[in-house]
Amino acid sequence: MAAALEDRINELRDDRDHGASWMARRAVEALAEIAEQHTGNTDELLEEVREAGRRLAAARPGVGAVAGAVGRLLASGRYESHLEPEALRQVFIEEAVALTEGRKRAPASIAIQLNDRLAGATVLTHSASATVREAFQHCAPAKALCTVSHPVEEGRAFVDDMLSAGLDAELVGDAEAPGRIGEVSLLLLGADTVFRDGAICNKVGTIPLAQAALAAGIPTVVAAEVIKLAPVTGAQAPDLAEFEKELFELVPPDLITEIVTEEGPFEPDQVAALVERVPFLREGYELVAPARVSG
Repeated sequence: MAAALEDRINELRDDRDHGASWMARRAVEALAEIAEQHTGNTDELLEEVREAGRRLAAARPGVGAVAGAVGRLLASGRYESHLEPEALRQVFIEEAVALTEGRKRAPASIAIQLNDRLAGATVLTHSASATVREAFQHCAPAKALCTVSHPVEEGRAFVDDMLSAGLDAELVGDAEAPGRIGEVSLLLLGADTVFRDGAICNKVGTIPLAQAALAAGIPTVVAAEVIKLAPVTGAQAPDLAEFEKELFELVPPDLITEIVTEEGPFEPDQVAALVERVPFLREGYELVAPARVSG
């Protein structure tokens, strides 16, 4: 089991092709496998799953969905620590299934809520958000401009997918994109983490796009599942891993118009109230990394 965990940690650390939701699912699946195969007592099971969860979250500190999903699973076990090992294993497995199924449903709900913004719109997007992809498939905009998104250049495959699906999509260079903001009616982004103050962690290059949108009076909307919420502010965000520093940047809340989740749309200053409503979010973060959460 130790070798399998190391493989999953390395998979998360090395991945440059998938988004935050996929990484969260892979982390949760790893914890479910650990719980299912554990043969010790309740305390040993809790400790093994907790330690594995902390290591999985630490593999991608810039991807809040991993810490969010792992933390929720750990918190579910903490509240059932009175159970016998077999029953506790089942709690972990059922929570993993619930998280995975919720991940499947959330983007569809977000897509529905974005219909009015997308209908007839010319949209600029950055990187290759799976949530944005589903929104485009649910309600195709009149046209989508998609950045190349250096250094991984995932925007190229994103545009190819959109064209294959019959959408009008154009690939735009990262340096060129802010100057094209006058052609669009919406800047639509995904996010790897949404912090309680409404800041987001997203792909490098997001800030100049959002600044250009703000100057032009174009709304910047973030599509993000609740699992990506973090109960800390952007200033309290965990340090990025060294390899993540070329991938992500912290986008301040004053550059964001609205954050659309499966629970509804929220202005940045409303995110804190949503964070407090999400079950196990704060408790989960405390279990993953106690030093992150205060107040």
